[in-house]
Amino acid sequence: MKKLINNPRNVVREMLEGLVDLNPAQVLLSSEDVVAQAGLPGISERPVAVLSGGGAGHEPAHAGYVGHGMLTAAISGDVFTSPSVDAVLAAIVAVAGPKGAVLIVKNYTGDRLNFGLAAELATAQGIPTEVVVVADDAALKDIVEPARRRGIAGTILVHKIAGAAAAAGCSLAEVVAEARAAAASVVTMGVALGSCIVPAAGKPGFSLGEDEMELGLGIHGEQGVRRVPLEPADAIVDSILETLITDSGLTSGSRVALLVNGLGGTPPMELAIVARHAFQRLRDHGIVVERAWSGNFMTALEMPGMSLSLLSVDDKRLQRLDAEAKAPAWPGGGRIAPRKILETSIVAEPAAPSAVDGPLAAALKSVALGVASALERQEPMLTELDSRTGDGDLGISMARGAAAIRGLPEESWANPAIAFTAMGNALRRAIAGSSGPFYAVALLRAARELDVSSPENAAWARAFSRAVASVSELGGAKPGDRTMLDALQPAADAFASAIEAGQPLKTSWAAAVKAAEEGAEATAAMRPRLGRAAYLGDRAIGFQDAGAGAVVVWMKAMLESP
Repeated sequence: MKKLINNPRNVVREMLEGLVDLNPAQVLLSSEDVVAQAGLPGISERPVAVLSGGGAGHEPAHAGYVGHGMLTAAISGDVFTSPSVDAVLAAIVAVAGPKGAVLIVKNYTGDRLNFGLAAELATAQGIPTEVVVVADDAALKDIVEPARRRGIAGTILVHKIAGAAAAAGCSLAEVVAEARAAAASVVTMGVALGSCIVPAAGKPGFSLGEDEMELGLGIHGEQGVRRVPLEPADAIVDSILETLITDSGLTSGSRVALLVNGLGGTPPMELAIVARHAFQRLRDHGIVVERAWSGNFMTALEMPGMSLSLLSVDDKRLQRLDAEAKAPAWPGGGRIAPRKILETSIVAEPAAPSAVDGPLAAALKSVALGVASALERQEPMLTELDSRTGDGDLGISMARGAAAIRGLPEESWANPAIAFTAMGNALRRAIAGSSGPFYAVALLRAARELDVSSPENAAWARAFSRAVASVSELGGAKPGDRTMLDALQPAADAFASAIEAGQPLKTSWAAAVKAAEEGAEATAAMRPRLGRAAYLGDRAIGFQDAGAGAVVVWMKAMLESP
């Protein structure tokens, strides 16, 4: 187990101390793991207090939602463990006044028992206290009755509505009524792509194969309702939304708020992809998405996965969602509009000169398609090479370049100049990062030397040498820096020497390929000076440069073309 912790027994208290240090509007009770709003008014003047909590491990829930307009206090137990009755009671006494308190509880036995008993004790002490139970897990719709479902990420939206109602001066009965109505109107379902590690356990709660996922999980690192084959994001969203829409009875014209919740180990990139399709699918059903948020709201430590929540809304409920909240983890906003795509324009490329197919047209196309096939076949190898010392995107970049070459129209192969220009422009559009500009400028520079239908051998050598020189000029690298130039430069030198010695074109290219292979192999012993590998220093030694490896792939493909 690798975690940035000290003693596993102290993680909750140390976490809460750090959170309060970071948020001046919060205070931590000295004797209990309770985070409360700082600077509350005198007891007699306090509005209805809204409290929630549960086991730790769901951060930013629950302490992250303590602030004006949301929770008055949050009570934390050990990781995935309900807090004690005494901790909940201490929180109520610390923050509530005569107007009372409402406890928002996720529907787990330990939470219901401890929060429920604390509510009874507080009421007996003169602080009227009510409990609102959230049971939003729609994955359990065919397994247990609605009242026995788990409470998961939709609870955050109930926090917001109850907190806004309390901040607006509503009575205890009114706050409870709005919170219970919201709890009855929210549905959630999640999916996990892997497990999490509870610090005290030190090992994952379950294991998944590379092609498996858990559908319908809770938030305590447990397995889902069923284990199913891994699917693309859109298919997962479709499956979850079908359950949510059916379970909640949403129809065309229904208005909802959408919460896209990460479980702790899912990057914003993937959550945005999920949100994108959720918007589209809901709109396909005629469901109006009035508000939406995406991010980590209620997690399960570092679990990879996400959940979707839908809350039915009307104008009054939207006012509660829009009301100001100063809790550090609440993002605010949430207003959305129809997707806007701004059409862009770029300087038009000069039209390619019209030309009748020259004698090399068929060969140019054949060689280019052979290169495309080789790059596609070697995508995994290039990805692996680049992952060792770079960011791992070279394989997919080269595959995108191959697809761009395949997509060129037939007239692109009329002669070498037209072909190289067409490929250069295609690659600069298809390949992001550094590879696209490098290959584009090289091909465009080479095209200038090949402006006849059937260039002489010396012209091919000049074109290759000048293309290689353009890569050095553009990127600032030189041989020995451990880049693609360590394959390109010796290849260009060998090709030019062989041509100058009167060797046939294919023989000369074979010499160039051999020199490129040797140059690429030599990069494994070089200390990188440019590119992402340079940040690794000596740790990159022993692994061949991926860019140089890609050069060998396409050069060998050209040699092997008929």
